[in-house]
Amino acid sequence: MTATVQGPGTSTSTGTGTGTRSTPRLVHGTDPEAAALLPEGLARTFRVLPYAVVDGAVLVAAADPADPVVERVVSEHLAQPADRPVVLVKHTANEVVAAIDAVHPPVEGRVETPEQRRARTQLATMLTASGLVEPDQLQRALVEHSRTGDPLGDILVAHESIPEDVLVAALSEIHQMQRVGLADFEPDLVLGRRLPEPLAQRLQAVPVAEAEGAVLLAVARPLDAAAVSEVEEAVGSPVRQLLANRTDLDQLIQRVHSAHYAHVATTGLMESHPDSSAHVVVTGTQKAVLVMALVATVVCLVIWPMGTLIGLVGLCSAIYLVVSIYKFRLTLRALGTHLETDVTDAEIAALDERELPTYTILVPLYKEAGIVPRLVRDINALDYPRTRLDVKLLCEEDDTETIETIRSMGLPPHFHLVVVPDSQPKTKPKACNYGLQLSTGSYCVIFDAEDRPDPDQLKKALIAFDRVGPEVVCIQAKLNHFNQDQNLLTAWFANEYSMHFELVLPAMGATEAPIPLGGTSNHFRTSVLRELGAWDPFNVTEDADLGIRLHREGYRTAMIDSTTLEEANSVVPNWIRQRSRWNKGYYQTWLVHMRNPASLLAQTGFRGFMSFNLTMGSAFVLLMNPIFWALTTLYVFTQWGFIQQLFPGIVFYAASAMLFVGNFVFVYLNVAGSLQRGEFGITRTALLSPLYWGLMSWAAWKGFIQLFTNPFYWEKTEHGLDGGHA
Repeated sequence: MTATVQGPGTSTSTGTGTGTRSTPRLVHGTDPEAAALLPEGLARTFRVLPYAVVDGAVLVAAADPADPVVERVVSEHLAQPADRPVVLVKHTANEVVAAIDAVHPPVEGRVETPEQRRARTQLATMLTASGLVEPDQLQRALVEHSRTGDPLGDILVAHESIPEDVLVAALSEIHQMQRVGLADFEPDLVLGRRLPEPLAQRLQAVPVAEAEGAVLLAVARPLDAAAVSEVEEAVGSPVRQLLANRTDLDQLIQRVHSAHYAHVATTGLMESHPDSSAHVVVTGTQKAVLVMALVATVVCLVIWPMGTLIGLVGLCSAIYLVVSIYKFRLTLRALGTHLETDVTDAEIAALDERELPTYTILVPLYKEAGIVPRLVRDINALDYPRTRLDVKLLCEEDDTETIETIRSMGLPPHFHLVVVPDSQPKTKPKACNYGLQLSTGSYCVIFDAEDRPDPDQLKKALIAFDRVGPEVVCIQAKLNHFNQDQNLLTAWFANEYSMHFELVLPAMGATEAPIPLGGTSNHFRTSVLRELGAWDPFNVTEDADLGIRLHREGYRTAMIDSTTLEEANSVVPNWIRQRSRWNKGYYQTWLVHMRNPASLLAQTGFRGFMSFNLTMGSAFVLLMNPIFWALTTLYVFTQWGFIQQLFPGIVFYAASAMLFVGNFVFVYLNVAGSLQRGEFGITRTALLSPLYWGLMSWAAWKGFIQLFTNPFYWEKTEHGLDGGHA
């Protein structure tokens, strides 16, 4: 319960029913333990400070104890444990501020200036007096402001307590600035581009007209004098600021500079690092090597037909066996251990939200209108201040249904609709490259439309970045599925993901091997990602390729113990489309990085070189399965002597080892992965993994054929097929 002392009197009821007593005041001193009961942010925002505990009651100096919001906030934070009494004691604002400064010495740049406080107070008064904001909405926003220091109006808009237009109107009155509506505005591209794109993005400003020798500049928030000088120097004219809706301004900037964004998204890597781009599927040198190898093989087949066939069978068997043993060793290293960078709940709770950076979330969408509401819900559920989020919803220009769905939802400004112009290649990495140019976050992460990341994943990634060395520029979270129990296919998929993300990737990270990234939930330092040329728009498994490229440049990837749940494909044709694209991308990645094997060896070392080839080699191994299965089946039913001649002596034993060891390892890996994750309910399905392997080989051959017939085609995976798992 809370009681209030309104004046400098000497007695008050504490709510205990025991009568009156003398009430100590701030001049009598501050008890450090009492002062620590409220966070500094709350104390400064509401101008309150606990300063003594008398007979179990907490005395709180308050500049405005009659304010019901102040009373509720103090009571909610101090009444526990055991519903202890709280007494608000009236003091002057100067007394309270001086006492807070003594307990929490102010740090420049982290404490509101008097002007900022006056503007915040004026905004709160305007919104509550007009009935636009309810008291509980204001209280929630003020408490968040106390934690983050972010503008009160932005917090109210981010939580949809008020629309952005209402905030712009209020700011216009407070700052005595004119407003401009941009919703249906047709920009003058020549005028708009007078302000360079990097400056327009950083300041969120764009020239919209000229009048009386001045450029009219639409701005999201009033610019300070230094920013105005930058703009005037860039455009070569005086400017007059007009306040605009942030969402409309963001769309206008995209329209003005879309041609630039599209060019960089498509050709950036190809122009800056041509040897790292898959826009050429097979180089001239590689073609020459492949043709010579093929000619040599044909010549050998003509001269020594049986010996050549035996050699080919032996070589394939050896590759098969080595790849299986490599994965088995990785699994044994990780099984029963914890190789990820671990972050505790206490470390997350200790984060100062005033220090949190802006975090960009890139979400590629294509023909997924139905999943957008759930996506918005899951992103808003993240334990991260919405005012520090920069969410890019990346839509293709021809996907009008998804675009209109997003526009109709009237999302707050931390959600940005990004429309990627329709051009080839139409791939996820090109869309991500486009969105990355618009990103404002110091860190960025990719989430797919159906993803459900752990709420604290962004904070865990930030703590992990601080803990690891500067060479770590990517933090990969684990992936798994929320519909693993739907059918046998989803259970197999979940087993495979558990093996890959719980065992193989952590072991690769521990050995500092090149890690082929997962397609989602990989967190980057944005500046380094841009330096690397971001994603290859021509590579359909752009994540794996980027993981290898950053390793070659001397950077590293670390794993964290945080999981993002995805939707496992539950329909075989849909699963084949997705998996064939993955395999095609693995072939592309191997061809790109093996253009110069000597350079790859020098940059990754022998162990890294072997790890890369054995990891990418798994896609080639899948091509061998149907051939060996066909030979085995044919021999069982026909006892054909020709097949027996292909497996003489040591080749027979190597092939037998491949058959038994390879299948055992595949089953073992899937069982071990589900056991490591604790998914005991689907472990038994791993025993049927060889059937799943058959599907993987089917997809591998489809991807291999597409590598030559349609290398940059993005096989679309449909989401929302999980039988209603929402």
